Amino acid sequence: MAKIEVVDVHKQFGDLQVLKGVSLTVDEGEVVCVIGPSGSGKSTLLRCLNQLETVTSGRVVVDGIVMSDPKTDLNQARKNIGMVFQNFNLFSHLTVRKNITLAPVDLKVLTPEEADRSAVELLQRVGLADKIDAYPHQLSGGQKQRVAIARALAMRPDVMLFDEPTSALDPEMVGEVLEVIRDLAESGMTMVVVTHEMAFAREVAHRVVFMADGVVMEEGPARTFFASPKQPRTQEFLRRVAQP
Repeated sequence: MAKIEVVDVHKQFGDLQVLKGVSLTVDEGEVVCVIGPSGSGKSTLLRCLNQLETVTSGRVVVDGIVMSDPKTDLNQARKNIGMVFQNFNLFSHLTVRKNITLAPVDLKVLTPEEADRSAVELLQRVGLADKIDAYPHQLSGGQKQRVAIARALAMRPDVMLFDEPTSALDPEMVGEVLEVIRDLAESGMTMVVVTHEMAFAREVAHRVVFMADGVVMEEGPARTFFASPKQPRTQEFLRRVAQP
């Protein structure tokens, strides 16, 4: 069953056409990694899924809700869609505990007591139970990103979106964040991950989507996608990123 449907989505910023008719389906429990060169429209597509960017034309449906319909209550719809950004987006003046409990309490998803219990459980899950009363400036980049993942999960979403979650991290911190995402994938969460970590995409994704120049050039099961890409543009990209 389709959890996410993207139908002929176009997105323009002024005269710049960033998405040029993208269509994509993500099934329930599926992990889809979106790869491609910088400027190909990957992050814009991800932001269109929860309408952080309004589509110029086309249709986006998540969990049966037409996100691209102007009449949709996006605040309500977004409760079900967790998003993790490149640069963490934590509130610097709040503790880790408060960063995680703020949204579920404010939006009345959980009571304060439930949110606090959930924060403890989620921090245990991402290996940071001892940091619950720390502030973001006291954390490493990898720790901040793991807190950001816990914060997104605190809303108990059905869908998780990751926008290059390791691109702002030092290389030695990448593994700890990918490990959390890998565990999440194994739990059956529906996920779309924009990433430049090819080994991770090969290992964790059910399906890989290659974007270039605002369109989906190629997609397929991870194993066959990497073993035998069909399009010359895909072959060229994979050759380049595979070089040491």
